[in-house]
Amino acid sequence: MIRLIRRLWHWFTRPSVLFGQGVLLLIGGIGGIIFWGGFHTAMEATNTLEFCISYHEMRDTVYQEYKTTVHYKNASGVRAVCSDCHVPHEWGPKVVRKIKASKEIWGKLTGTINTPEKFEAKRAELASHVWEAMEATDSRECRNCHSFEAMDFEKQGRRSRRKMEVVALEGHAPDGSSTCIDCHKGIAHKLPEKNE
Repeated sequence: MIRLIRRLWHWFTRPSVLFGQGVLLLIGGIGGIIFWGGFHTAMEATNTLEFCISYHEMRDTVYQEYKTTVHYKNASGVRAVCSDCHVPHEWGPKVVRKIKASKEIWGKLTGTINTPEKFEAKRAELASHVWEAMEATDSRECRNCHSFEAMDFEKQGRRSRRKMEVVALEGHAPDGSSTCIDCHKGIAHKLPEKNE
């Protein structure tokens, strides 16, 4: 082991063409670690409830709606925050979602939803984007917490149980719905006016 360390040290410090390469590799490695650490820290910082409601557009609208739902307060004390429903857990899809979120930042900077009236005017469009994404991924974010295997159908309401058991067994309900968002639009936020 000591011999290996000496050889590596000699490789990094000997005055030759390799010296430049060794220093570059070392600097590149350290720089990569710092970049990755910073990138990962920024990704996680933007997944917090505090970050999401730091903009008054979210704090004064959808956050207030969410606080009245079972996702915010319930008998079990388990709380789903914004990122649990709106950001994939897997790294690749999470990066894609963060890139798409840059459009939301642009909307914030340009003031397209900076008043309650402007937000309400765009609510249907914003909701449709979320619903389309959830349909495209078979409600992946819902399924991170909810699974058919863990459901106690006996404790569900009669109508819910009838649909959920069929979806669990056959992959779709008699009405054709097959993913969470098909039936649960408005579960955490007010539906747009035209859908109420």
